[in-house]
Amino acid sequence: MTKHHEFRIKVYEVIFGTDTPAGRLFDIVLIYAILLSVAAVILDSVEAISKEYKLSFQTIEWFFTSLFTIEYIIRLYCCPKPWRYARSFYGLVDLLSVLPSYFALFITQANFLIIIRLFRVLRIFRILKLMRYLGEANTLMRSIILSRRKIFVFLISVMVLVTIFGSMMYLIEGPANGFTSIPKSIYWSIVTITTVGYGDITPQTILGQALSSLIMITGYAIIAVPTGIITAELAVELRREKVIHGCHNCGRAGHDRDALHCKFCGAKLITHT
Repeated sequence: MTKHHEFRIKVYEVIFGTDTPAGRLFDIVLIYAILLSVAAVILDSVEAISKEYKLSFQTIEWFFTSLFTIEYIIRLYCCPKPWRYARSFYGLVDLLSVLPSYFALFITQANFLIIIRLFRVLRIFRILKLMRYLGEANTLMRSIILSRRKIFVFLISVMVLVTIFGSMMYLIEGPANGFTSIPKSIYWSIVTITTVGYGDITPQTILGQALSSLIMITGYAIIAVPTGIITAELAVELRREKVIHGCHNCGRAGHDRDALHCKFCGAKLITHT
């Protein structure tokens, strides 16, 4: 094994590993750098602060951009399969986190997309050994995916409703009362049926106010529908997981995901993290 190869392995262990003190320290320092760079971008968006410290924010931005660019290149250099890393979730996020600063040279305000760097903080799951909590997130995600057809039908139904209500309001109120077009009336219908109620457009006629009341009541009636759909699928997923999480000793199932021992025979359960 050549010295060059040994050096790449050592760098790989530091950058990609969390089992060694050096690797853990690297990831923690990286997360602090990400948070500081994002904080600088957020403060730079405040006009009063930006005017006074514009040059400082630009210096900070390019310092972190250069730092993360070098880090990304080193990751490609030391990774045994650089293309596999580049196409992975973390690889794409690492790349996207440095591109906005370069895009800002050609597109104004593009540097504010640096906020995407916050996705890199997801590495804290690896550092703090919290990967087991991703199982609960996967259960919720599966429930949403299994509910997609029902949610799609629900959204289509809502779109039909707001289009009908918006068109009716356009015919009732008309341009004289702010409903200048059907698209704008549909916008008002969406705002009303979701119970947001900006108040920028309001019906003035008695018939329009009656229709508005009907839309608001409809909004309250359907607002819990998607929650109920996902909750039902979530309950099915949780029951399925309990069946899967069985005891190898007595063969009986029905254990919670975080159970350590069988509640029927007391044998230690084989956990899957």
